[in-house]
Amino acid sequence: MPLILVTGSSGLVGSEVVRHFDALGWQVIGVDNNMRRDFFGQEGDTRWNQQRLLTLCKQFRHVELDIRDRVGVLGQMASIKTDLVVHTAAQPSHDLAARRPFDDFDVNAGGTLNLLEATRRYCPEAVFVHMSTNKVYGDRPNSLHLTELETRWDYADADYADGIDEQMSIERSKHSLFGASKVAADVMVQEYGRYFGIRTCCLRGGCLTGPAHSGVELHGFLSYLVKCNLTHREYTVFGYKGKQVRDNLHAHDVARCIEFFFRNPSCGSVFNLGGGRGNSISVFEAFEHVAALTGIPMKWKYVDQNREGDHICYISNLGHLKRTLPGWNITKNLDHILHEIVDGWRQRLSL
Repeated sequence: MPLILVTGSSGLVGSEVVRHFDALGWQVIGVDNNMRRDFFGQEGDTRWNQQRLLTLCKQFRHVELDIRDRVGVLGQMASIKTDLVVHTAAQPSHDLAARRPFDDFDVNAGGTLNLLEATRRYCPEAVFVHMSTNKVYGDRPNSLHLTELETRWDYADADYADGIDEQMSIERSKHSLFGASKVAADVMVQEYGRYFGIRTCCLRGGCLTGPAHSGVELHGFLSYLVKCNLTHREYTVFGYKGKQVRDNLHAHDVARCIEFFFRNPSCGSVFNLGGGRGNSISVFEAFEHVAALTGIPMKWKYVDQNREGDHICYISNLGHLKRTLPGWNITKNLDHILHEIVDGWRQRLSL
């Protein structure tokens, strides 16, 4: 029976990966220490998701471990023979990184290095998949020529009609400290592939989402927006006239992508991964969609100051991914995603 180790297993993507591979009949080891609660308080707590996995999954085992613990990570990897490592654990917020730079770098960069070296020493034949981020491009996407439409920003250059591909430079741009720590991890994952021959890839995620997200104001766009709507909480729009655009991909389709890479691995690969143009939406468009689903008007206020390093318009070009991993596609469109998130929060809030 194949074995997978998933870090951040109680989080959005990690938990979806756990469920997906458990359903395929794999043994699954989940590594998590609920650091999201430390980062974001009670609203970021993921223990509910951990318990859900223990209830739903047949071959899942939880390991309480901080990926910054080098000795612990090395010991864990030495004790198993894993076929696949999926690294989703991270500090995910621009704002929090600025307040806690040591924690941000130690988790995102140091934790990734611990896992890579543990894999090289004890499971060198394993496939290693790292959940990177489109924030490795910094604010370079904002330098593209944009056009302002009624409800969103969009690319004015036809060359970007299908979004941003992996050729965009990560140099000479403002990343935020979060983006910088993720760049360090991203490049290290590539290097372990190219230098040591480990079969690694970086998935530079756009807005990854789904009902398992413990969305908070600093991270989790659609999840937090839906929660605000259902609880009649005021949502704060930060700059760009509320027309900033994100492409949204359900975490289930992320898990499927990981399975496809495992079946056809390579060394040091990089893929942009998001919902593409079809699953793109602006903040104001999301207000309208969610209110139509719930029947609850959106409460919001506008702050005329964007977040540092925030993208005005980001849509992932999926061409390289689809050419390299033929057969992978998006199975859950934006309407499906929003319905699931609304239903998920209604259940969790007992509404």
